[in-house]
Amino acid sequence: MAVVDQRAGLLLRVLPPGLYGGGASRIVERSVLAYSRAWLTFVSGLFEPLFYLMAFRIGFGRLVGDVAGPDGRPMSYVAFVAPALLASSAMNGAVFDSTFNVFFKVRYSKAYEAMLATPIGPLDIAMGEISWAVLRGGIYSVAFFGVMLAMGLVVTPWAVLLIPVALLVAFASAAVGMACVTFLKSPSQFDYVNLAVVPMFLFSTTFFPLSVYPEPIRVVVQIFPLYHGIELARNFSAGVVGPGMIGHVAYLAGLAVIGVYGSYRRVSHLLLR
Repeated sequence: MAVVDQRAGLLLRVLPPGLYGGGASRIVERSVLAYSRAWLTFVSGLFEPLFYLMAFRIGFGRLVGDVAGPDGRPMSYVAFVAPALLASSAMNGAVFDSTFNVFFKVRYSKAYEAMLATPIGPLDIAMGEISWAVLRGGIYSVAFFGVMLAMGLVVTPWAVLLIPVALLVAFASAAVGMACVTFLKSPSQFDYVNLAVVPMFLFSTTFFPLSVYPEPIRVVVQIFPLYHGIELARNFSAGVVGPGMIGHVAYLAGLAVIGVYGSYRRVSHLLLR
């Protein structure tokens, strides 16, 4: 137990201070300790995007050949898909914790009610859970970036910014996911979560450029948060940087702020009424 506590304390010391407050940090610490006993569940989230990447590298990517990159120059299909899968892995990791995990604590374990008997408040709960989800998504992204590096898919110093992009995607996804999951009443309603996440993964230009879609569908795709994360990741991965990227950052940051506020209000409504 002492070893686990030391690891949890070390992890908290290296987290960016802006991600948590005093009470929120205790919630992050609780999650670290809980997952230290279920590490296989945590690690399993790494494999799905890695399997996709390997499949495109070895098989499907060889059939497709080169595609147009963000600046119009040709690039290999695996280099086109890799940054999108990195952003997707950050989203999936963050959404898993901010939905399934939060739902169980709200509806069944009543963990938050016990927390509110301490100095921890609703905003601490919201920021603590979102911070842990961001941390999980970030760990997946760092591991994925390491694989990209080993496969020779990192060709520009700008690619280092894929990690901050992944954290921003995880932050926006976790905040909105937590706010939305508080409206669910039963586990069967998690089909709605999959109904949102799966189309975003498949259609947010993860595997195809935006130009292949008809105009009405393009408008819908550009609403997806993951689309903006993928555009940022793909541009940084190719070393194509321009002022147009500010709009993608602003969209994700605005969504994160709305999600944090919504999560705080919903937690307050459910637990303090």
